[in-house]
Amino acid sequence: MRVFVEGIGLIGPGLNGWQASRALLAGDAAYIETPTVVIASDLLPAAERRRTGLPVKLALAAGREAFAHAGRDAAATATVFTSSSGDGENLNHICTTLASPERDISPTRFHNSVHNAPAGYWSIATRSRAPSTSLCCHDASFAAGLLDAAAQVVVDGKPVALITYDQPYSEPLHAVRALPGSFGMALVLAAQASDRAVATFDVSYVTEAASPTRMPDAALERIRASVPAARSLPLLAALGCAGPTIILLAYGDQHLQVEVKPWRVS
Repeated sequence: MRVFVEGIGLIGPGLNGWQASRALLAGDAAYIETPTVVIASDLLPAAERRRTGLPVKLALAAGREAFAHAGRDAAATATVFTSSSGDGENLNHICTTLASPERDISPTRFHNSVHNAPAGYWSIATRSRAPSTSLCCHDASFAAGLLDAAAQVVVDGKPVALITYDQPYSEPLHAVRALPGSFGMALVLAAQASDRAVATFDVSYVTEAASPTRMPDAALERIRASVPAARSLPLLAALGCAGPTIILLAYGDQHLQVEVKPWRVS
């Protein structure tokens, strides 16, 4: 499946936006791991903004940058949201409350616990009525999202935005599912070449296991290996290469092969 990359958004530990991070991912500048900086999005009305958790903020920040980069209308573009963990902090709070004598859960916490909550807030923020899918596939959540988004682009012939995000769990969940940092990434994908496109992805689904592509930098590799949404880092790094690059993404006991062909400065 061939898709054209039009927009990229990125937020993560030491990764403050796609443009600021390109040289780090390409190995042309030193990477320094610092905590992810996320602020509430002004795309939402104040009342909604106060209710949002970190996953929503990650999704909105990455999605907003990708659409600004692509120059497309977010309200008219279908979306695929994917996360391995959802709102881990909110989940921990709900579980703690249910295990206490006072078991009343606030409506706000309850509706933020739903896996497609970021998609709902996105539709409010962008006034979008376009189709949206929310996925979870454990460590392969990014690969599953990319496969779904690419299939939609190829079958429907319309652009699709892929937005992936993860945040750490609080203890005691962190002890059994340790995610070292918050990470969000977004891609705007299209079916046809245009002056917006910066690269092509040729995505193939392969029914056999393969070792995933790793990051040369040890700190970035630790993030890639530990945060499912950060499995996208090798793809982003490949966008800074001069020629075609083959990236392998683990998908359970299968994998995706993605040939990345950058074709203009992004």
